[in-house]
Amino acid sequence: MKKMAFLAASVLALGSIVQAQGKGKILIAYFSWGGNTREVAKQIQQQVGGDLFEITTTKVYSTDYNECVTEAKKEQQDDARPPLAAEVENMSAYDVVFVGYPNWWGTMPMTLFTFLEKYDLSGKSVIPFCTHGGGRWGRSLNDLKKRCPNATILEGLAVSGNMAKRSKDDVAQWLQKVGVTNSK
Repeated sequence: MKKMAFLAASVLALGSIVQAQGKGKILIAYFSWGGNTREVAKQIQQQVGGDLFEITTTKVYSTDYNECVTEAKKEQQDDARPPLAAEVENMSAYDVVFVGYPNWWGTMPMTLFTFLEKYDLSGKSVIPFCTHGGGRWGRSLNDLKKRCPNATILEGLAVSGNMAKRSKDDVAQWLQKVGVTNSK
């Protein structure tokens, strides 16, 4: 019960932060292989503003789905940390960080592990979103929480990849539910 009260207070506080003029700077960081997660990230930005940051690696993943699935599985088995191709400038300036990714093999792509271990998100509100082919979150939320132990993790949104382009209303309802409003 305490945890639910804390979460409700966090959601209200986040809504107040984001609504305040000039406060609650938002970052929407995402990794997208096939474009579905990018689509949801853009919908979030259209509705709340903020800065988009595409998480990319120095390694280029195969454009062939089956080959990419094999690469992703090997990275997970090796507990790999693919090097990032770009960095977020001044992460400390952001109060709210949306983190988006496709569900690969039941969790986040290993690229997200690299990203989350690179930045200290302590004291920030972290809001996950994922695209999936039926596995929803898998164990990704637990993996996210382990890498952001001192952040406030708010309720996320899981979108079936084939619905990404038609998820604008779902995104809007979710943003309202977690208390994030337009900061443009």
